[in-house]
Amino acid sequence: MKMLKAVSFTLGAVALGAAATSASAADIAAGKALVEKGGCVACHGKDLNAPISPDYPKLAGQHQDYIYHALLSYQISGNPLVGRNNAIMAGQVKSNPAVTGKDGKPREFTRKELKDIAAYIESLPGDLVLKK
Repeated sequence: MKMLKAVSFTLGAVALGAAATSASAADIAAGKALVEKGGCVACHGKDLNAPISPDYPKLAGQHQDYIYHALLSYQISGNPLVGRNNAIMAGQVKSNPAVTGKDGKPREFTRKELKDIAAYIESLPGDLVLKK
Protein backbone atom coordinates (compact mmCIF):
# COMPACT_ATOMS: atom_id res chain seq x y z
CA MET A 1 0.00 0.00 0.00
CA LYS A 2 2.85 2.39 0.85
CA MET A 3 4.43 1.65 -2.53
CA LEU A 4 1.16 2.43 -4.33
CA LYS A 5 0.86 5.77 -2.49
CA ALA A 6 4.47 6.66 -3.31
CA VAL A 7 4.01 5.83 -7.00
CA SER A 8 0.72 7.77 -7.08
CA PHE A 9 2.33 10.78 -5.41
CA THR A 10 5.30 10.69 -7.78
CA LEU A 11 3.10 10.48 -10.88
CA GLY A 12 0.97 13.35 -9.59
CA ALA A 13 4.03 15.50 -8.96
CA VAL A 14 5.43 14.75 -12.42
CA ALA A 15 2.11 15.57 -14.09
CA LEU A 16 1.79 18.80 -12.12
CA GLY A 17 5.35 19.78 -12.98
CA ALA A 18 4.81 19.07 -16.68
CA ALA A 19 1.63 21.13 -16.70
CA ALA A 20 3.35 24.05 -14.99
CA THR A 21 6.27 23.90 -17.41
CA SER A 22 4.15 23.89 -20.54
CA ALA A 23 1.83 26.58 -19.21
CA SER A 24 4.71 28.94 -18.52
CA ALA A 25 7.03 28.01 -21.39
CA ALA A 26 8.73 31.07 -22.79
CA ASP A 27 8.16 32.19 -26.37
CA ILE A 28 11.47 33.12 -28.02
CA ALA A 29 9.79 34.74 -31.04
CA ALA A 30 7.64 36.93 -28.79
CA GLY A 31 10.76 37.84 -26.80
CA LYS A 32 12.59 38.82 -29.99
CA ALA A 33 9.69 41.06 -31.02
CA LEU A 34 9.65 42.75 -27.60
CA VAL A 35 13.43 43.29 -27.64
CA GLU A 36 13.32 44.76 -31.15
CA LYS A 37 10.33 47.00 -30.44
CA GLY A 38 11.73 47.99 -27.04
CA GLY A 39 14.95 49.31 -28.55
CA CYS A 40 17.32 47.28 -26.37
CA VAL A 41 20.02 47.53 -29.04
CA ALA A 42 20.25 51.29 -28.44
CA CYS A 43 22.38 50.56 -25.35
CA HIS A 44 23.28 46.85 -25.55
CA GLY A 45 24.31 46.99 -29.23
CA LYS A 46 23.94 44.74 -32.23
CA ASP A 47 22.64 41.29 -31.28
CA LEU A 48 22.80 42.50 -27.64
CA ASN A 49 26.49 41.63 -27.75
CA ALA A 50 28.14 44.99 -28.51
CA PRO A 51 27.20 47.59 -25.87
CA ILE A 52 27.68 51.25 -26.73
CA SER A 53 29.58 51.76 -23.47
CA PRO A 54 31.74 49.49 -21.31
CA ASP A 55 29.34 50.31 -18.47
CA TYR A 56 26.57 48.35 -20.20
CA PRO A 57 26.61 44.55 -20.15
CA LYS A 58 26.71 42.17 -23.06
CA LEU A 59 23.46 40.24 -22.76
CA ALA A 60 23.61 37.68 -25.58
CA GLY A 61 23.83 34.13 -24.29
CA GLN A 62 23.26 35.09 -20.66
CA HIS A 63 21.28 32.58 -18.61
CA GLN A 64 17.52 32.95 -18.97
CA ASP A 65 16.79 32.76 -15.25
CA TYR A 66 19.41 35.42 -14.48
CA ILE A 67 18.04 37.83 -17.11
CA TYR A 68 14.45 37.23 -15.99
CA HIS A 69 15.22 37.95 -12.32
CA ALA A 70 17.36 40.97 -13.19
CA LEU A 71 14.57 42.49 -15.29
CA LEU A 72 12.01 41.72 -12.60
CA SER A 73 14.25 43.37 -10.00
CA TYR A 74 14.30 46.60 -12.02
CA GLN A 75 10.50 46.73 -11.67
CA ILE A 76 10.76 46.69 -7.87
CA SER A 77 11.37 50.05 -6.30
CA GLY A 78 11.87 51.06 -2.71
CA ASN A 79 13.29 47.73 -1.56
CA PRO A 80 17.10 47.60 -1.79
CA LEU A 81 17.17 43.94 -0.75
CA VAL A 82 15.41 42.68 -3.88
CA GLY A 83 15.27 45.64 -6.25
CA ARG A 84 17.90 47.02 -8.60
CA ASN A 85 18.67 50.69 -8.79
CA ASN A 86 19.25 51.85 -12.38
CA ALA A 87 17.02 54.65 -13.67
CA ILE A 88 17.41 53.71 -17.34
CA MET A 89 16.57 50.02 -16.90
CA ALA A 90 13.78 50.75 -14.41
CA GLY A 91 12.21 53.04 -16.98
CA GLN A 92 12.56 50.40 -19.68
CA VAL A 93 10.78 47.65 -17.77
CA LYS A 94 8.20 49.85 -16.04
CA SER A 95 7.03 52.01 -18.94
CA ASN A 96 8.25 50.74 -22.30
CA PRO A 97 6.66 51.82 -25.58
CA ALA A 98 7.04 48.21 -26.77
CA VAL A 99 4.00 47.32 -24.67
CA THR A 100 0.88 49.40 -24.16
CA GLY A 101 -2.16 49.14 -21.97
CA LYS A 102 -5.79 49.43 -23.02
CA ASP A 103 -5.41 53.20 -22.85
CA GLY A 104 -2.61 53.08 -25.44
CA LYS A 105 0.02 54.29 -22.97
CA PRO A 106 3.25 52.41 -22.26
CA ARG A 107 2.91 49.90 -19.44
CA GLU A 108 5.06 47.61 -17.33
CA PHE A 109 6.17 44.31 -18.88
CA THR A 110 4.28 41.32 -17.53
CA ARG A 111 6.18 38.41 -16.00
CA LYS A 112 5.36 36.31 -19.07
CA GLU A 113 6.83 39.00 -21.33
CA LEU A 114 9.96 39.18 -19.16
CA LYS A 115 10.33 35.40 -19.48
CA ASP A 116 9.95 35.66 -23.26
CA ILE A 117 12.60 38.39 -23.41
CA ALA A 118 14.95 36.33 -21.22
CA ALA A 119 14.47 33.22 -23.37
CA TYR A 120 15.28 35.18 -26.52
CA ILE A 121 18.40 36.73 -24.98
CA GLU A 122 19.64 33.30 -23.85
CA SER A 123 19.13 31.97 -27.39
CA LEU A 124 21.54 34.53 -28.87
CA PRO A 125 25.16 33.53 -29.48
CA GLY A 126 27.37 35.41 -27.04
CA ASP A 127 30.70 35.59 -25.32
CA LEU A 128 29.53 34.14 -22.02
CA VAL A 129 32.12 31.76 -20.61
CA LEU A 130 31.33 29.29 -17.85
CA LYS A 131 34.26 28.42 -15.62
CA LYS A 132 34.24 25.22 -13.62
